Amino acid sequence: MSKVYNFSAGPGMLPVDVMQQAQAEMLDWHGLGMSIMELGHRGPEFQAVADQAIADLRELMAIPSNYHVLFLAGGASTHFAMVPLNLMGGKKTADYVDTGIWSKKAIAEARRYGNINIAAGLEEERFISIPPQSEWNLNPEAAYLHYTPNETIEGIEFNWVPEVNVPLVADMSSMILSRHINVSDYGIIYAGAQKNMGPAGINVAIIREDLLQEPLLNTPSLYNYKLQCEHHSFYNTPPTYNWYLVGLVLDWMKRKGGVSHFEKINQRKSEKLYQFIDTYAEFYINNVDPSCRSRMNVIFKCKDPVLEPTFLKLATEAGLANLRGHKLLGGMRASIYNAMPEEGVDKLIEFMHEFAKKYG
Repeated sequence: MSKVYNFSAGPGMLPVDVMQQAQAEMLDWHGLGMSIMELGHRGPEFQAVADQAIADLRELMAIPSNYHVLFLAGGASTHFAMVPLNLMGGKKTADYVDTGIWSKKAIAEARRYGNINIAAGLEEERFISIPPQSEWNLNPEAAYLHYTPNETIEGIEFNWVPEVNVPLVADMSSMILSRHINVSDYGIIYAGAQKNMGPAGINVAIIREDLLQEPLLNTPSLYNYKLQCEHHSFYNTPPTYNWYLVGLVLDWMKRKGGVSHFEKINQRKSEKLYQFIDTYAEFYINNVDPSCRSRMNVIFKCKDPVLEPTFLKLATEAGLANLRGHKLLGGMRASIYNAMPEEGVDKLIEFMHEFAKKYG
């Protein structure tokens, strides 16, 4: 079988080294004669796995000691409700930045629990762009400001951090561990694992100590940040196998050189792909302002949309899988998370070049 490069937006591809290690350990983990997924979550063996994953994440992200780290079941969408339930408090109002579909989903969920002020939204003239913070309509009485640093569907990414006087909350599902961030800039960071950290079904939350408070009345126990932190993510049985896989990915990242290593590669991968698209602007289109183009999710279309089904069919046959754009936007989308090797992007550019020569 020829080599396949998986450009899926999520669940995204996992590092080959990690999958091979998981395969080798599937039936007999560390000589116990059992799979890691069969071990009790409160036993010393799995506790060591969980503790190591937390320690590695703290090291990779330089997480300060006054932040808690949670590994919880489900995806990042769980936090669309958890954030307002735990942070609204007596204020009952919050600011949200609307930069795409995932922002909209977070806003829709938060409106169940309080008044939501849309502080900013996308601007669209010739290019889609994020307005500067000087143009935002921030509410000084807000309990927090929520934003999505990278929108996987629209292919938009913040290259700066909002500066506010309230807790800053970020859904980093599609860009966590892809570049350096200063955790201290944030009150809460949350992310689904299925793009840069591991498989679907587990998420991570990083919460500043002073934000742990009693949630809104009738909040389900599993949605209570304070309770989850008191139980160190073990209030109920966590997704143990997924946690183990995340741990393998974090260890792989450390061995490769950490976040700084991947940031350089991710910058290089995205720059060469965008440069090619811009060079062939008579054939391929990307309408995102260069100042906020995503390094993780590169969206593009053929100037002649009739060609796109052929592009996708031939790309798949060439081993370039899952390039179809989101159903709401169409076109193509190349998700180039940490596990995507640079050679995968080179192969994509080579294919796009040959396709443009043949059909342009």
